[in-house]
Amino acid sequence: MKHQISIGSWAFIFGPFEKNPWDFAKVLQWTKEAGYDGIEISGFRPHPHHDDYDTPEKCWELAELVSSYGLGISGYAPDLMQVPPAEVSTEQYMSVFHRSLQFCRRCGIGTIRVDTVSPPDVLSHVEYERRFTRLTATWRAASLAAEQAGVRFVWEFEPGFWLNKPSEVKHLIEAVNHPNFQILFDPSHAYMGAVVGARQTGEKEILPGGVVEYAQLLAPYIGHFHLIDSDGTLHGEETSTHTPFGEGHIDFKQLMRSIRPVISKLPWWGVDYCFHAGVEQDGRKAVPFIRDLIKEVF
Repeated sequence: MKHQISIGSWAFIFGPFEKNPWDFAKVLQWTKEAGYDGIEISGFRPHPHHDDYDTPEKCWELAELVSSYGLGISGYAPDLMQVPPAEVSTEQYMSVFHRSLQFCRRCGIGTIRVDTVSPPDVLSHVEYERRFTRLTATWRAASLAAEQAGVRFVWEFEPGFWLNKPSEVKHLIEAVNHPNFQILFDPSHAYMGAVVGARQTGEKEILPGGVVEYAQLLAPYIGHFHLIDSDGTLHGEETSTHTPFGEGHIDFKQLMRSIRPVISKLPWWGVDYCFHAGVEQDGRKAVPFIRDLIKEVF
């Protein structure tokens, strides 16, 4: 299988780009010129929001726009901030999720990415269990709906969102217990979780084998893969700093070899430069870096 590389469009609208975000067409032009195979779409305005593309015609035009740049679409990260799945009813979450899923189906997008939305607050045991039960039921329903639409449902765990310890991540996967509920593995988030224990409540949970051990723990459930380095710090004391390749602590050759059977089957690998001011330059350098990795590891 050819390993196709995409970049998340959110890199050009969040953080340093927030006051002057790039329009989607400009991002597509840059992505093509930088040598990527595709784009991973942020569903946060001004990029394509599912409510702005609410007809088959609009979605067809968007898909044609992306294709006109010679690019594919590796996934969609919808704006679900108003419906944190552990805090609202399943019906409330699904009413919004169905619209984002319809957008994926109409645009021919095969993967939808979600997170828990809620911050990693300290909760009482009763409240923790109540939220966990609700989240499990909601994401099981979402996984089924996505499966029926032919879309892979992937959860990206991060230090900035609830359930950020390795044992919590694995526990939720097992609790949802649906074959279409899979993990988006981002090594920078894995490093901050397994090595640093960033924003974990209570006792920190560190894995002796670091990112590689975390990847092997989750290997049976990995359905999508992001690539970015980590310097062991948080961006704005919230989520992982997305560090340029080679400037952080992650041994990508070791990591990728450890889960080679899994990532070799994935159609897309995404580059995530969220909140990184130097994405224009460093995003270009990422393509040959990853191409060289592929030659060495595969």
